[in-house]
Amino acid sequence: MKVILTEKITRLGNIGDTVEVKTGYARNFLLPNNKALRWSRENVALFEAQKAELQARHENARKAAEAKVDAVKNAKMYMIRQAGDTGQLYGSVSSRDIARTLKEIANVDVASAQVMLGAPIKSVGAFDTKIALHPDVIVPIKVYVARTNDEIEALVAGKVLTFGTKKVEEEAPVAEQTPVAESADKAEEAVAEVAE
Repeated sequence: MKVILTEKITRLGNIGDTVEVKTGYARNFLLPNNKALRWSRENVALFEAQKAELQARHENARKAAEAKVDAVKNAKMYMIRQAGDTGQLYGSVSSRDIARTLKEIANVDVASAQVMLGAPIKSVGAFDTKIALHPDVIVPIKVYVARTNDEIEALVAGKVLTFGTKKVEEEAPVAEQTPVAESADKAEEAVAEVAE
């Protein structure tokens, strides 16, 4: 379907661009959210009449996003989560969690779709991500995920957290039981020989 964009959309085009998109994308996202108009001669004329207003609205939205950049950069994105001995989380940290934390900490209201996380975070550590406050204003942030405040302080200091020490300690007693089982088998053999 051919549409005229009424706002800048990342990886698609700028205001006023005529682009070819899939019909479902146009019907379900672009047209209902007033991000595009169906291409027709009447809509081209309508767009040209509103072009200055749309560009002014786009510029105001960009300036409002730029005003929030410092608040987002200075936000301390520390997430305390439960995790196993190997550092794997019991659950995950999603873009929705990051958006909610940003609202609580920096009072910056972003949608989860604006958090460019990719896949959810499923382990303890420090992770780089970006917040798209506007298609032209993308802010890189660092998200720290740990089990305790002490682990977060270590991550912020640049230390590497190691996991798995408890697992090694649990395996040691199992190895010690093996010789005992062998000596019990030898004792039974000795008793059987004496009985014969």
